[in-house]
Amino acid sequence: MNFDRDHTIFIDGAWQAGQGAEKLEVLDPSTGSSIARMATASGEQVGRAAEAAARAFADWSRLPGQIRADYLRGFARGLERRAEALAVLQMANSGKPRLEASIDLGDAIATFDYYADLLEQLQQSPNSETSLGEGSHKGRVRQEPIGPAGLIVPWNFPLVTSAWKIAPALAAGCTVVLKPSEATPLVELCYADLADEIGLPPGVLNIVTGATPVGKAMTDALPLRKISFTGSNAAGAQVMASAARRGIPVALELGGKSAIIVTEDADLDLAVECVITGIFYNAGQVCSATSRLLVHEAIESRLLEALMERVRSMAVASPLEDRCDMGPITTPAQFRKVENYFAVARSEDCDCLTGGHRLDGPGQFVAPTIYRHVDVGSRIWLEEIFGPVLATRRFRSDAEAIALANASDYGLAGSIVAADPERAGRLADEMVAGHVWVNTPQIVYPQSAWGGFKSSGIGRELGPWGLASYQGVKHITSAP
Repeated sequence: MNFDRDHTIFIDGAWQAGQGAEKLEVLDPSTGSSIARMATASGEQVGRAAEAAARAFADWSRLPGQIRADYLRGFARGLERRAEALAVLQMANSGKPRLEASIDLGDAIATFDYYADLLEQLQQSPNSETSLGEGSHKGRVRQEPIGPAGLIVPWNFPLVTSAWKIAPALAAGCTVVLKPSEATPLVELCYADLADEIGLPPGVLNIVTGATPVGKAMTDALPLRKISFTGSNAAGAQVMASAARRGIPVALELGGKSAIIVTEDADLDLAVECVITGIFYNAGQVCSATSRLLVHEAIESRLLEALMERVRSMAVASPLEDRCDMGPITTPAQFRKVENYFAVARSEDCDCLTGGHRLDGPGQFVAPTIYRHVDVGSRIWLEEIFGPVLATRRFRSDAEAIALANASDYGLAGSIVAADPERAGRLADEMVAGHVWVNTPQIVYPQSAWGGFKSSGIGRELGPWGLASYQGVKHITSAP
C-alpha cells in the first residue's frame, strides 16, 4: 500500500505542498517498509497557519452555538462515511488490529457528537450574574473562547487525541492549528478533507505536518494563545518552557505508570480481562496502561497462572493476518526503547514469567511480557516503558496496596478489581489518579474527564472540563 500525498499542509482552507527542509518517511510497523513520503511544513508556513487561525477567530467565535454544533456533526458524519478507509489506514500506519482501529474511529465520532450535543444544551446567554457580597456594585461573568490554539498530538492514538482537542476547541469558539505526529500523520489529514467537504470557514482548522522543528515553531507562534500537548514528559517540558517565555496557558497530557489492584475476593475471569486489556491493548502503547499489577497474596498464583494461559493464546501479528490480538510497536524509536527495557530487566535479574524479547522476522514485534515480584526500586517498576510489559507485586493489606500504587511520580489512571463495592470504592478514592476504573476494563467516554495528577500533566480534557479548558473567565463589575 502506498499513501503518498503531494499536498499535506492545510492553511486557510487550502491544501499546500510542504516547504520544510525535512521529509517524512511513514512506515508500516508490521513490515518496516515505507508506505508514504511527505514534505513537512516550514517555519514560515507554521506562522501563516497561526495567522490564518487568528484572522478567522473573530467571526468563528461570534457564531451561534447551534451553527458550530452543526459543523461538529459534519465532522462526525464524515468520519462515519470514511470508516473503512480510516481503519485500513490506521492498521497500516499504526499497526493497530482492526478491532482497535474501529474503536478509535468510534471514539472520535462520539467526541464530535458529544460536543455538538453539549453546545445545544448550553444555548443560553454567556453571561451570568455573580454576588459581590455586601458591596453595592453588580457583578457579571462571561465565559469566552481563549483564542487561536495550537494542538500537538501523539502517535499512539492519532485519530482519537486529535478529536479530543479539535472538537472542544471549535465548540468553545476557538480556531486551531493542529500538528500530527511525524510518525502517524496520515489519518489526521482526513480532518482537513472533512473541513473542506463541510464548508468549514477558512482558517478555523489548519494542519501542519512535521517533527520537532514544526512543534517548536508552533509554540513560538505569536498569534496562538494556548498550546495543548499530548505526549512524553520530556517533550512536554520543552513545550511548557517555550510557552512560559510568552506566558500563554498550556494543557499537558503526559506519561503514566498506572497500577491495577486485584483483591482476594475479585472475580478471577474479570481480573484477567482487566489486566490483559490494561497492558496489552495497542501493544501497551497507552498512557493509562496499567503496567503495575498489585495482587493480593491469597490469589497471586492463580491469577498469574490464568494470565500466562491468556498470553500463550495471544496472536501477535500484522493486523492484516486472519487473527491479530496484538500488533507491532508503532515506531522504530519506541521499538528500540522497549528492547532496551528487556535488557534492563535482565541486568536487574527480574523474574520473567513470559516474553522479554523481540520476535523473529520482519516488523517491530515484541512478545507480551510479564515480570513477577519486581523490586520497587527497579526501573521496570518505576519508569514508563510504553510497551506490552507488565510488572507485578503481591500485597497483604489494602493499606499496603494503596501505598504501593501511589508510590509513583505519575498519577494518570488506575484500576480496581474487587467484589465488595464499598471496598472497591474506598480503594478508588484513595488512589492518586485522574481516572480510575472499578471492575471494568478501561473505557473512556467523551462525557468523562481525562488528565492526571503529579507528573502526568496539567488540566483536563473531555466532558465540560474539556470545553472550559478553551475558555477564559471575564468578570465585569458595574456601578449599581
